[in-house]
Amino acid sequence: MLNRRILRIKVFKVIYSYSENPTMTLKEALSQLDLSCEATRDLYLFMLGIISPLTSEAKRSIEALKGKFNPTEEEKNPNMKFANNKLAPFFNSDPDFRKLLSRKKLSWEQYDALITNLYLSIKSKDYYNAYMSSPTSSLAEDAKLFIRIFEEEFVDNEALYTIMEDMSLYWNEDLGYSLTYCCRSLQEIAKGKAWNLPPLYKSDMLKEKDPLVESDKAFAVKLMKCAFSGYENYFGMIAEAVPQWDKDRLFATDLAIIATGLAEARNFSEIPIKVTINEYVEISKYYSTPKSHTFVNGLLDRLIQKMASDGLINKEGKGLL
Repeated sequence: MLNRRILRIKVFKVIYSYSENPTMTLKEALSQLDLSCEATRDLYLFMLGIISPLTSEAKRSIEALKGKFNPTEEEKNPNMKFANNKLAPFFNSDPDFRKLLSRKKLSWEQYDALITNLYLSIKSKDYYNAYMSSPTSSLAEDAKLFIRIFEEEFVDNEALYTIMEDMSLYWNEDLGYSLTYCCRSLQEIAKGKAWNLPPLYKSDMLKEKDPLVESDKAFAVKLMKCAFSGYENYFGMIAEAVPQWDKDRLFATDLAIIATGLAEARNFSEIPIKVTINEYVEISKYYSTPKSHTFVNGLLDRLIQKMASDGLINKEGKGLL
């Protein structure tokens, strides 16, 4: 599930926390990394879990309209296609899915307001009306509708972000990635496949085709250990490289990003320097100041070249340096 870009971000965030809290131990840093990784998959489960309560809201709304003093013909004879979608019972009858939600205490029960507003929003959309007017009915069609819902209804939903912040410290920036995997799961279901919990690391998903694929978990743990143990040294290198800057005025996010990049360049002989620099420059575009990517790019390149000339970086293979 988690690719190396996401893992680099998670390691950088822990290193940033360490820079703000120097009393953190390596054991605590690795524990924080594990929690952060697992949290992304928990968010994926939480978001898939909205299918059933959203379906229940549709049924509740239909019954409420039927119970009006003077319901219209449409309200007395409603279109039940969404309320009777096949995807909600698909997940409700999956014991592994229900067990995971229960064990991890992932529930939408106390978020009725969001569910109600979400249903009203969905009902107003053209894609929903097209679905409701279609004479066919199938699990595949229902899965495709929910893919549209996951793609269009959750990003920039302030109410959802508030809920996420209350539920987990690690969820605030994982929504997009988790929603992508929700859609992938629904695409598989639309093809007639059973639901399975995605392996936590992308390399575990690839091992079925290639048993020799390198472990992404091992990559993340090694990067965490190297960046953590070498942080003070990397901080000193950065401060020395920019003497015109007061070290207390250097952005902590930039320092953490560069330090993690230097740790990767030094300790992963199989990863090309260009890949390492590009990865951390991209990360800086999202997690630091607007001009940080230029600073990170230039300083990472300069420090890595110096480390290479000092014999501190040895790459195995042609074109890696």
